Amino acid sequence: MTTDFTEEKFENLILYISKKSEDDPRFGAVKLNKILYYSDFDAYRRLGQPITGATYQRIDEGPAPRELLPIRERMTDGESIEIRTTPVGPYTLQRIVALVGPDESLFTEAELRIVDQTIEAMWPMNAAEVTALSHTEPGWIQADNRGDIEYETAWMQSSEPATPVVEQFWARWKAKDLENYQRDLEKNGELSLDEIKERYGL
Repeated sequence: MTTDFTEEKFENLILYISKKSEDDPRFGAVKLNKILYYSDFDAYRRLGQPITGATYQRIDEGPAPRELLPIRERMTDGESIEIRTTPVGPYTLQRIVALVGPDESLFTEAELRIVDQTIEAMWPMNAAEVTALSHTEPGWIQADNRGDIEYETAWMQSSEPATPVVEQFWARWKAKDLENYQRDLEKNGELSLDEIKERYGL
């Protein structure tokens, strides 16, 4: 399975997520990292390849793409995004604001469905909560500090005890799967077993 990195898709996915998260007061750099990670790894599991092919590393705050900081700097210099800092208690929220729209034609319908599902499932969560969620991921647990997280770990089940926050995230995730499934049935009629497996990662 290919995991080649596509910089253009990565940049436009940052724009897409930032636009979609404009009304989320908890959206910042940490949450962006987690949305990118869960989107890429779920796409790998469902579709056979990640959306961007970014390389994710283990850091204390959870998985983070190695490519993000230099690309974010170029996007800031190119005036396609800006970073706004907001005090949140003892912390500072680094909010990524898209100044231009994404090129959605770069993505398939299935890819954007995964990204939208990830955004919605994480919507009520703050940075600490999405970090705690990502610390249950087998790939993050197995990786060395600053080491790469292998895409193959997307298939592994977490053995970590689920906290209420983690359980609520997966409940929202599964509810969105059911909503998508019902919408697909209304649109396309009965789905084959292969189509169900591909679309919903079963």
